[in-house]
Amino acid sequence: MKKELNVIAERLINTVNLSTCAFTTTMVAIERLKEAGFAELVLEEAWNIEKGGKYYINVHDSSVFAFSIGKAFDNGMLRVAAAHTDHPCLYIKPSPEMTTKGYGKLNVEVYGGPILNTWLDRPLSVAGRVALKSNNPFEPIVRIIDVKKAILTIPNLAIHMNRDVNKGVELNRQNDMAPLAAIFEEEINKDNFFMKYLAGVLDVDMEDILDFELYVYNMDKGEVVGMNDEMISAPRLDNITSVVACVEGIINSSRDDGINVIALYDNEEIGSRTKQGADSNLFNYVLEKLYMSLGYGREDYIAATMKGFLLSIDVAHALHPNKAEKSDPTNQNMMNGGIVIKRASSQTYATDSKTIAMVEMICRNNEIPYQKYACRSDGTTGSTLGTIANKYIPMRAIDVGVPILAMHSARELMGVKDQLYMEKLVKAFFEA
Repeated sequence: MKKELNVIAERLINTVNLSTCAFTTTMVAIERLKEAGFAELVLEEAWNIEKGGKYYINVHDSSVFAFSIGKAFDNGMLRVAAAHTDHPCLYIKPSPEMTTKGYGKLNVEVYGGPILNTWLDRPLSVAGRVALKSNNPFEPIVRIIDVKKAILTIPNLAIHMNRDVNKGVELNRQNDMAPLAAIFEEEINKDNFFMKYLAGVLDVDMEDILDFELYVYNMDKGEVVGMNDEMISAPRLDNITSVVACVEGIINSSRDDGINVIALYDNEEIGSRTKQGADSNLFNYVLEKLYMSLGYGREDYIAATMKGFLLSIDVAHALHPNKAEKSDPTNQNMMNGGIVIKRASSQTYATDSKTIAMVEMICRNNEIPYQKYACRSDGTTGSTLGTIANKYIPMRAIDVGVPILAMHSARELMGVKDQLYMEKLVKAFFEA
C-alpha cells in the first residue's frame, strides 16, 4: 500500500502545482483526458458520437465535462461525478497599477472566501485568461497563461509597528491585500508597469491586450509531511483533490450498460451563478444533447435523469487537533479516516438517507472507509454545488469529500490515504 500511496500523493501534488486557477485546472484536466483517449466535442457544433466512445467538452475555458458511453448502452443508469475548478484567491482588477513612494503594487479584489492572513509573506504568481485584439470583434484571440514566477508578495507589518498583531488583526481587503510587484529606481518606469510586463509574457504589443481574468495564486509547492509521510500540505486542495478523483475515476473505470459523466464546474467559490457554473442550465443542455445525439428522445432523457445519480465531491472539515470543540460532539471526521459523507437538515448538501445508503453499500462492497459529517447545531455549514446542480437536473444526489484542515487557507492539509479512498470511490461508483 505504501507504494500506491506514494503514487497517489505524487500525482495529486503535481496536479496541484500545475492547477493554479480555474483556467489552468481545466487545461490540465483536458490534457489528462486526451492522453486517455477522450475526443473533443464542441458545444455549438453537431455531435457525431457512438456507443463505446469517450468524449470531453471545454466549457468557456474554465469548466470541462467528459463522458464515456458503454458499448452495450441502452438507456441504462446515468452516473455523474461533479467537482469545481476554482479556489479562493485574489483577482486582479482592471487598470491594476498603484504606486506608493517608489513601490509598485497591484489593485486586487478578493475572490471567494480565503483566510486573508495566510496570503501574507508568500511567493505569489499570476495565472488566468487574456483576451487580445483580432480581426473579428466577436472572436478575440484568447490566451491562457501562467507566469510561473514569483512576481508578487504581500508583506506583513513588523510587530514593532503593530504590537497587538498576535492578538488578531483584521485585514482591510482594499488596503492590506495589495501585492507588491516592483520597486522603481526611476520614475519613468512606473507607468503601466504591470501591463507592460503582461505584454512581455504574451509577446504582444500592450495595445493589443483588451481585457483579462487574472488570479493571484500561491506558488508554494505541495509537500508530503508528517513523521510517517501520512499527510499532504499544499495550496488548492479545495478542490483539486476532487478534480483528480473525478478525472482518474472516469479514465480508469468501465461500464458497458450505462453512461459515466464528470462535470468540473467553475465559480463554485462565489456561488456558481455563471454560464459555466453549476447554477445554470448548461449541464442540462449538454446531457440532453448527448442523449439526442445517441438517437434518444426527450422522454428517454428525462427518464434517464430520474434514474441517474449525482456524486457531488468537495472537501469536508476534519477534526482540528487544537480546536476539537469546533466539531460536532458525535460526528467527528479524522484525516486518513476515510471519505466523508456530508449531510445537513438545511439541505445545503444534496444528501438523503437513501443516497447515503447507496454510497455506504458501494464503500462496504469495495472496502472503502467512510465517515459522516454533521455541523454543530450552533454553527453553520458550507455549501457545495450538489444542491445547486440538483435544481436543474433533479436526480438522486449525495455530497462527499475528503476531510481537510485549514480549509480556504493559502495552504491546506489532508491525509494521503483519503485521496486513495476517494479515487477508489469514484471508480467503484462508475463501475457498480
